[in-house]
Amino acid sequence: MSALGITFFVLLAIGMPVALTVGISALSFFFVEEVPLQILVQKMVSSTQSFSLLAVPFFVLAGNLMNETGITPRLIKFCTLATGHMRGGLAQVSVLLSCLMGGISGSATADAAMESRILGPDMEKRGYSKGFTAAILAMGGLITSTIPPSLGLILYGVTGEVSIGRLFLAGLVPGILMTIILMIAVHWIASSRKYVPEHEKAPTFGELIKGLFENIWAIMFPIILIAGIRFGLFTPSEAGAFAVVYALFVGILIYRELTWKKLIECLSQTAVDLAVIMFIICCSNAFGYAIVTGRLPQTLASAIVKISQNKYIILAIVMIFVFFVGMFMEATANVLLLTPIFLPIMTKYGFDPVHFGIMYMILITMGGMTPPIGVTMYTTCSILDCSVETYTKESLPFVISIIILLIILAVFPDLCLYLPNLVYGG
Repeated sequence: MSALGITFFVLLAIGMPVALTVGISALSFFFVEEVPLQILVQKMVSSTQSFSLLAVPFFVLAGNLMNETGITPRLIKFCTLATGHMRGGLAQVSVLLSCLMGGISGSATADAAMESRILGPDMEKRGYSKGFTAAILAMGGLITSTIPPSLGLILYGVTGEVSIGRLFLAGLVPGILMTIILMIAVHWIASSRKYVPEHEKAPTFGELIKGLFENIWAIMFPIILIAGIRFGLFTPSEAGAFAVVYALFVGILIYRELTWKKLIECLSQTAVDLAVIMFIICCSNAFGYAIVTGRLPQTLASAIVKISQNKYIILAIVMIFVFFVGMFMEATANVLLLTPIFLPIMTKYGFDPVHFGIMYMILITMGGMTPPIGVTMYTTCSILDCSVETYTKESLPFVISIIILLIILAVFPDLCLYLPNLVYGG
């Protein structure tokens, strides 16, 4: 295990890509422990054989297709209508857009990058500080970690053998609460800085209903997925295939904006995205085998148990650890590596795996929005030409808001579990 740990941290420190860091570290364990390399190959290949994992490529492709079908500008128009009268108008638009886009992109980084390119320049023109703009556009992407179909929840469900249907339902209320709490934070900051609204008055009920119907194809997407999984119309993997068909249907027949050129670009981008994700999955499975063989989960569990018997203290320790690891590693790798270690510990202390999974994914995703190596943070800062120092200072109110939400979710687990238990049974 020492060779595994030393290799991992050295490679991570010198800036090796996460997938290669994980893969080479696993390889070092097999060499040092003289485990046959055939097992390494078997573990890497077997990680791709999960039927549930088929949901990942389908949802990635569906997300890329949705972004090219004309849905995004229509959602921006609706969000501007609904929240443009509030203090910090465009910032409020970005938060609500993240909530609605969460059911489409499934990726925090993809959502933050898209909004930074579309809304970022306009926010700066209207007098919003560069740090505030970068912070809210990055942190808004955090909503996609809970609003279905979150790719992180799919990977967590596959790795931890947790019902993906339950996870999707469990993410709805926390996702909406996260939207509300971030909008409150935006209002507080915008009021103190005198940021003006986009519109002078609130929309009428009729205007909202009209805007809602104009975007019904996007808003219905996550609802159809959840209903289809619950009532047995399709499995999570089949839901991904349905999402692709749905995206093609909307793009070609409804909005008629999906051209052959855009389709080829979508397929090309999806191939790149999936190559990265699947390589991480393959390497992480071999790494996970090394961790289990070296009895790291048992050792770590014993160490944590000695600290306290209070389950909330244990939860806090695990969450703090997950958050700090998220600062240095990409979220996909963290889900695959840390879930087999911490999920058994949390279930032992009586936490529902669905309840834990929602809080766990929020923190892992937020790690990508914090220094020193947050992928989402760097993506947003590079697009908006914002320094990490400025971003970090401006993001603190939003980080505090999310921590408050996590405490509420920990104390009131029914906020996560009520819908899954209502639909699937307790």
